[in-house]
Amino acid sequence: MSQPDRTGTAPGASRSGLATLPALWVGVNILIAIYAVYSAWSVTYVYGIPDSALYLVYASLAAGVVNMLWGLYLVGLAIGGSVRFPRHFTIWQIVNIVWIALREAYVLVTPDFVVTLTPLAYAAAEIAIGVICIRLLSRHPGTAAAYSNTGTGRPPAIVSVIAALLGVIIGGALGFGAGIVGGVIIADATQMSCFEGACGYFAFFLGLAAMLAGAIAGGIFAVWRTNRRRPAPSM
Repeated sequence: MSQPDRTGTAPGASRSGLATLPALWVGVNILIAIYAVYSAWSVTYVYGIPDSALYLVYASLAAGVVNMLWGLYLVGLAIGGSVRFPRHFTIWQIVNIVWIALREAYVLVTPDFVVTLTPLAYAAAEIAIGVICIRLLSRHPGTAAAYSNTGTGRPPAIVSVIAALLGVIIGGALGFGAGIVGGVIIADATQMSCFEGACGYFAFFLGLAAMLAGAIAGGIFAVWRTNRRRPAPSM
C-alpha cells in the first residue's frame, strides 16, 4: 500500500496552483453571494416592483444565503484537507450552475426585464470556471489528491497562502456583517441620535473595525488549521 510522503500529501498530489483553484473559487463565490444578498435585500425596500421581479429578488436572496453557508462548509473541508472536499465541491458547483442557468432563463423569458449582454457574460464566465474546476477534480487525480492531506506533515506553501487568503476574505466579510448588525443594535439600545446620519456612521465604522479584526483572526486561524499536525495513523 502506498504511503503519504513526508509532506503529508498523498502520492501524486498536485503541488501546482491549479490544485487550489476550486477552493479559491469557493471563496470568490462566497463574496459574490454576500453582494447578492446585500443587493437583493436593498431592493426589497423599493416600492412598485413588478411581482415577476420580486420573485427573482427573493429567490436570489435565498440562494445567496444558502451559498454563503454551503461555501463556508466547503472552505472548512478545503482548509482541513478533507478527502470529502472534491465530491462535495462537485455537488455544490453543479447546483450553482443549475441555479445560474435557471436564473438567466427566467430573465430571458420574463418581459419585465431588460436583457443586456454584461450579466449574460458574467453568468457564462461563472459557469465556465465552475466546469473547469469540476474537470480539474474529476480528470486530474493529483488535484483531488491535494485535498487528502493526512495531517502528519506541513502542506505545500501555496496551500497555506491560499488558506490565508480565504481566511482573510471570509473573516473580514463575516466581521463586517457582524459589526454592522452590532452597531445597529447598540445604536437602537442606547437611543443614539441619527442626526445627519450619526447612528449610521457609527454602525459603519464599527463594521470596519470588526472587518479588520475578523480578517486578521480569519487569516491566522486558516493558516493554523492548515498547518496543524496530527499524530500519524497507527498501522
